[in-house]
Amino acid sequence: MESLWASKHNGSKNGTELGSQARVNTDLETQLTISVVLGLTAFLSFCFLRPRWTGLYAARKRQKNAAAKLPDLPDTFFGWIPVLYRITEEEVLASAGLDAFVFLAFFKMCTKYLAFILFFSLTVIYPIHKVFDNDGGPPDSADLNSTALYTKGSYRDVNGYSKLRANLTAEDGDEEEQSTNYLWIYVVFVYLFSLVAMWMIVKETKRIIRVRQNYLGSHSSVTDRTIRLSGIPRHLRSDQKIKETIEKLEIGKVESVMLCREWKELDDLMKERMAVLRKLEESWTVHLGYNRGDRTLKPLRRDVDVLAGAGDDDDEQSPMLDGENAEPAHVTSYSKERPKTRIWFGFMSLQSRQIDAIDYYEENLRNLDEKITEARKKQYPPTALAFVTLDSIPACQMAIQAIIDPEPMQLMANTAPAPADVVWKNTYLSRTNRMTRAWVITSIVTLLTVVWWFVLVAIAALLNLTTIRKVSPSIADALERHEIVRSLVQTGLPTLVISLLNVIVPYLYDWLSNMQGMIAQGDIEMSIISKNYFFTFFNLFVVFTIFGTVSNIFEARDLLGEQLRDLSQISWVLAKALKGLAPFYMNLIVLQGLGLFPFRLLEFGAVSLYPVFLFGAKTPRDYAELVQPPMFSYGFFLPQTLFIFIICIVYSVLPRSELVTLFGLLYFIIGNFIYKYQLLYAMDHRQHSTGRAWPIICVRVIVGLFVFQLAMAGQLALRTALKRSLLVVPLIIGTVWFGIYYTRTFDPLMRFIALRSLYRDDDTDVISLSENRFDNETEGGRIVDTSEETGLRYINPSLILPLEDVWISKKPSNGVNHNVNGNGEDNV
Repeated sequence: MESLWASKHNGSKNGTELGSQARVNTDLETQLTISVVLGLTAFLSFCFLRPRWTGLYAARKRQKNAAAKLPDLPDTFFGWIPVLYRITEEEVLASAGLDAFVFLAFFKMCTKYLAFILFFSLTVIYPIHKVFDNDGGPPDSADLNSTALYTKGSYRDVNGYSKLRANLTAEDGDEEEQSTNYLWIYVVFVYLFSLVAMWMIVKETKRIIRVRQNYLGSHSSVTDRTIRLSGIPRHLRSDQKIKETIEKLEIGKVESVMLCREWKELDDLMKERMAVLRKLEESWTVHLGYNRGDRTLKPLRRDVDVLAGAGDDDDEQSPMLDGENAEPAHVTSYSKERPKTRIWFGFMSLQSRQIDAIDYYEENLRNLDEKITEARKKQYPPTALAFVTLDSIPACQMAIQAIIDPEPMQLMANTAPAPADVVWKNTYLSRTNRMTRAWVITSIVTLLTVVWWFVLVAIAALLNLTTIRKVSPSIADALERHEIVRSLVQTGLPTLVISLLNVIVPYLYDWLSNMQGMIAQGDIEMSIISKNYFFTFFNLFVVFTIFGTVSNIFEARDLLGEQLRDLSQISWVLAKALKGLAPFYMNLIVLQGLGLFPFRLLEFGAVSLYPVFLFGAKTPRDYAELVQPPMFSYGFFLPQTLFIFIICIVYSVLPRSELVTLFGLLYFIIGNFIYKYQLLYAMDHRQHSTGRAWPIICVRVIVGLFVFQLAMAGQLALRTALKRSLLVVPLIIGTVWFGIYYTRTFDPLMRFIALRSLYRDDDTDVISLSENRFDNETEGGRIVDTSEETGLRYINPSLILPLEDVWISKKPSNGVNHNVNGNGEDNV
């Protein structure tokens, strides 16, 4: 009877596994078809539009001097691909800077690592799982829901559970050892893959450090010679006293001191002036009439070109409006009735009247100009922050890497951001204000984490048909009858929602990071990376994995009742989580890599929103801002890439690892190509951090290795291989030690410039860079040092920025004094 029952049970189980496997294959085929169709459509559309919309798809090449030396891409349909592929790392570094170099280096490292894993997945891991692992397929809800497998007050042996329960209290027998010998692959490959990952991290880090030290050491820019001095005591808050204090240290001479002051009044006046200026331009444009522009308009002229005397003969760097040729695109020559605006006055501003809008805003502009002129002459109270520029890089590095004052939190020297990188409105915030903001935003992020839990519970419920049946039996029945619809709902919809969250949530965290009061844009970028990584890894991986099994736990509780209180049973259900969610994560990688990545190449967001912004554009300034290239933010794209890489690592030894690794490899190959094009040709990006994102990347990868090792140890323990699971413990301890060692050893070299890097031998094997001082300190070299408002100086733009005139096309004389600027336009 027992053998008869076992044969029936095995036949039923095999049938269930075959049905589950067929269902997984159907889901993957559906997702793969949708993703390939979406990706090919976007890619072919880009190939067609690229030579026609050069203002969008070659914006950086047209507007950046640093990109001028890049090869021109052919206008043929596919001819640009080999040219882009042949661009070397040296050209990437010279054109796009260290941040782009590090970002693309991470993609290359991931590609090599996943190719290594894929080789062993196809040749060793997959055949072993195919032959020995009878439970290799993803679990189906029927495993827990089948009433035939359970009896009242007891349960029968499902997936070897009784064997697991017995082995929690007994040693492995010889017979069992022979039947589970294949589990040694978990031990062998968790060691192999972890050690190879650590080796690649160290090797790539040393290479990036060598390139970074050479890149920064070969320049003598303002940024590299400037320290950010904070915690200045009140009796030292003057330029002369700060200079004397630094020079008494005998590390070098001080060239200049920029002591930050309470400039809030002046900054508010400049902000108010820009608002009035825009309203005046809009009023003039309404009066003169306007037409819509197009994507062929030239970029907005920069103030730095005026200050630096940039050449006017380069049509790609000329202003957006260019005399007679540009006028028809914006403003027509016929006149309309002068626009009116309503002003409120009297008691509690309850009375109002309409007046001429142009006269009103012109008068406001004149008043603000007078206030700003007077405000610039005022002496504002100093703050505890200053930017001190020394005469040499070694003197600056010695100051940064030393403790200057014996008092804590006083005269702290840190690396200075580039002039264009400084957020001047945050320089006069007090330390208490910044700390309060940091704690408040940390609390908000914690609260949002709880909110995401509820969203993820709803998404996780879609993965289980039994849970859907409890909410709506009719919908569950309909899904069972229509296999394609069920596949779309259970795989396509959750992956789409997760992908949309990956797109939308970073904007929220970007706003929170900007509200945190950080002084440098680079620090804000690093904060965005950390926050978004926490969201993607903790919420979308850890929490979602747990919630993905919640419905199974509830099913088991309905069937087992009080027996679920046994910890071993809960562990057994949780052990199914990673393997059960393998199809979901596989579909997510397919959608992200094959379906949505090409839309980034197409810049679908900018293209789709362009008609909306075009409809609201009125003035020449609006049109000039409309055609500016989109900004590339590493904080938006890097966390999701880390998330995909960690998923591939965690699933590298589990069943179906060959598919997860294959699609992950395609993700990084496609991503490297697409981001290379965007960083070099299409999108604008400020080089804030000089590659400081690399330690963040490596530490997060080490965290992923730690989770990978924990998951493999848990898999072995829950498959009755307790001794083998204990063999993974030394690796886990070693990974923790490696993370500490990596941070202490390599992080300082990614933050500072070594003194020996400033005095290199001629035969040093480094990437060659320009030795010209002008190239090194302008857009031909380190564009990071150039501020669009202040050139190569540390100074608040509100103090020196010219008061911009009204930007309109030729306006008929009406008694108002005006002059024509160098662009063929009128300045009032």
